[in-house]
Amino acid sequence: MRNLRARLAEPRTMTIVRWWIVGIVFFGLTIPALYLLHDQLGLPLTLATLLAGEILTVLRFGVNDRWVFGNPRPTWRRLVEYHAAVISSSIIWWAVTNVLPLFGVYYLLASLFGTAASVGWSMVTNFLWVWRPKAVVSVLPQAAPQLVASTDGIRHAE
Repeated sequence: MRNLRARLAEPRTMTIVRWWIVGIVFFGLTIPALYLLHDQLGLPLTLATLLAGEILTVLRFGVNDRWVFGNPRPTWRRLVEYHAAVISSSIIWWAVTNVLPLFGVYYLLASLFGTAASVGWSMVTNFLWVWRPKAVVSVLPQAAPQLVASTDGIRHAE
């Protein structure tokens, strides 16, 4: 139990836990957003799904950027990279969900596999690309060369 508590206290573990929390919450917001845009505001389904997806993607980016990864302010670069990650993740879900039934996999099970592949890809792109760890730059000054006496009586740099 102590090991679990120590593990949960690690910053990287908490980042992953927060990432999952955000994903689950925003997954839960998809249906109400779609209902609001389509049923309540009367938008066509194609437009409602596009708007709901984009609004939630931008909001999820903001929450991930600030709360999950601790950035003081978002950047356009990260927003564009995040959009590319979301699009590629959607393509993976679509491909797996449509290809596996060609090999006899029930389409709903194929969708589950597609979701797993998509979430896995999202973790890779989010953690290793969009919000990749920053390179550590050494701020220590280089050691000055040491002057040593040589046999010719002249001090040389070592």
